[in-house]
Amino acid sequence: MSFTYQDIAKMIDHSLLNPSLTVEQLEAGCRLALEYDTASVCILPYYLKRCTEILCDSNVRASTTIGFPHGCHTTAVKLAEAKQALSDGGEELDMVVNISAVLSENWRYVREDIRAVTDAVHQAGQKIKIIFENCYLNDEQKIALCEICGELRCDWVKTSTGYGTGGATIEDLILMRKNSPDYVQVKAAGGIRDLDTLLKMRTLGVTRCGATRTKDILEECKRRLARK
Repeated sequence: MSFTYQDIAKMIDHSLLNPSLTVEQLEAGCRLALEYDTASVCILPYYLKRCTEILCDSNVRASTTIGFPHGCHTTAVKLAEAKQALSDGGEELDMVVNISAVLSENWRYVREDIRAVTDAVHQAGQKIKIIFENCYLNDEQKIALCEICGELRCDWVKTSTGYGTGGATIEDLILMRKNSPDYVQVKAAGGIRDLDTLLKMRTLGVTRCGATRTKDILEECKRRLARK
């Protein structure tokens, strides 16, 4: 498979979501994303405004989470989070579905929850990723979510938060790509720790991966390209 450094770097959303990260670590993480020219930094919500300041003259997008990690906030709270994130300069927001409502198959509630935040984000000219947390769902529920996200024209469907009982799997990524319209992209998260895994995801049609081991992945990418 042929690829350039930019092909790989622009697949990575550098994840800074561990609640134990200090300000010093958050600052360093943003600088690392700049140095390696990733697609985005997905950062703890309270630090998003500072993140946007660091990234302002770059092509690295500022992003954060909504309803993270369990998704069971009320729609009003998710909407308030989204509006705050947009005000703070967020360009891509990663929202967790209401997992309880999905497992209860209350599809009307699920659809309206996703719709409210998606509409607000799109009205602001920004993009949204919808996190399913697949480790708790059956295939029928995953497919229903893909269909809802397609109907609402969400920008990405995403496998996981990285904080559930499991992360991205090959089977789930194939299922999500197959059941999503072409205009909905697929993001993998949870367990992407090396370049080979990321390259495998790429062959499945994945366009973004959440990663904490960004430096290791991209340094390996540079080494391989130098050997060609």
